[in-house]
Amino acid sequence: MKRKHADRYDWKRILSKQFALTEVDSPEFTGYISLIKFNAVRQPLTVTMDGKRIKLVDTGYCWMQYFPLHEHYSITTVFDEQGEVMQWYVDVCEPVGTDDRGIPYFDDLYLDVVLLPSGHIFLLDEDELEEALEWGRITHDQYSTAVKEASRLVHEVKEHPLVRRSKEDFIMMQQLFVP
Repeated sequence: MKRKHADRYDWKRILSKQFALTEVDSPEFTGYISLIKFNAVRQPLTVTMDGKRIKLVDTGYCWMQYFPLHEHYSITTVFDEQGEVMQWYVDVCEPVGTDDRGIPYFDDLYLDVVLLPSGHIFLLDEDELEEALEWGRITHDQYSTAVKEASRLVHEVKEHPLVRRSKEDFIMMQQLFVP
């Protein structure tokens, strides 16, 4: 299983970034919200989805990530340099932890759900999940959890409260950057 940290400290693609983190405890959401702004990248990251090339990482792009406590998912909203949503990327994972620096992380359970602004939804990496089970990298319980959570998220992602409030939270998180 891959461990993914909110600050992406180990990602070689990023040359320079700004990072903000806040903890939220409200009736709508309990957990962490992080924001990374990519000030300089080694090279952009582009994928093809729905027959279109979608840039996910470039100079000026931002990733805002929700780390809900006691859940089996984390949602990353990708914003371009104009603040437009490029996609919502949902990692199915073990519940969130924090490292010795206080930075949230999750252990990835391989399956991912992607929602594009067009409304199209994709379930990714089913083959990786099968391989992880076959090679003993995950247990049968983890496999079952991943499948159930991904199925639920595919049906609920368009109306998920964190997807619906992502633009509002993006504006709030940008204010945490030190000028």
